Order: sequence, then structure tokens, then C-alpha cells
Amino acid sequence: MTQSLTRILPLALGLLALAACSDHNTRSTSTSTRTTTSTTAAPATSGTSKTVTKTNTTSARPIAAKEAPLPDSTGIAACDEYLASYKSCHLAAGVFPRDQIESRYEMMRTSLLKQSQDPDMRDQLGARCSSLASQLKDVLKGRSCTDVPAPASTR
Repeated sequence: MTQSLTRILPLALGLLALAACSDHNTRSTSTSTRTTTSTTAAPATSGTSKTVTKTNTTSARPIAAKEAPLPDSTGIAACDEYLASYKSCHLAAGVFPRDQIESRYEMMRTSLLKQSQDPDMRDQLGARCSSLASQLKDVLKGRSCTDVPAPASTR
């Protein structure tokens, strides 16, 4: 038992680190500054007019750019296959608690879909998904993704 924990723990921590690092919310923001200048003539005390210039600068809050809707798939076979088997394989591997699988899947899915839209990341994404699938396969140790353990309440 200790030997299997010794093998699984580093892999589980690695998967957790990958999941945590994979969701980089990059949002472009823009700021705008508006400067208005008004010139008015005010009467001076000697009967001549005096020009008064008033400058008002207003700085707007950063505005998040609207994000485009995410596609249904990454278009990268290794990533789409990994996402398709994510829930059942992670349940079978027991890497995360059952009640966290759905939220972790959504984070991973969103991350991979966003990265598939980024030309700088897309080239590396297939290798990343293959690596994630390989790590998960190692944790499964030959078990099928359909070998889902029973919930703790039924054991």
C-alpha cells in the first residue's frame, strides 16, 4: 500500500500542478484618458478681458475586452480525446475526490479550448494533451476508465 502511494502521490501532485497552471486567464484591458480644455473670457478689473484656460482630465477604468465564445472542441485529436475521457478516467484513477471532478473538468476544458484559439499555444497543445493522457494512464496502472470505484458511502 505504501509503495503504491509513493508512486501515485508524485503523479497526483504533478497533475494537480498542471491543472492549476493551465488556466491562465489572459484578458486584454484598455484604458482611455479623456482631456477636455475649455477657454473662457473673464472680465478683468481694469476693463480688459482675461483668458482663463481650464483643463479637466478624466481617467476611465480598465475595460475588459469581450471574450469570444469558446468552440465545442479544440480541433486537436489528442486534446479532444483527453477531454472525452477526462471524467471517467479521473474517477477510475481516484486522483481527485468525486465531488471535484466536474469543476476540474470544466477548468481543464476551458483552459484547453482557450489555448487552442491562441496561435502561440496551439502548436504545443497536442504534446501537452498527450502528456496529460500518458500521466493519467500511468496512474490507472492498466485499469479501464470504466472501472469507477463505488462512492465511499456505499463501501
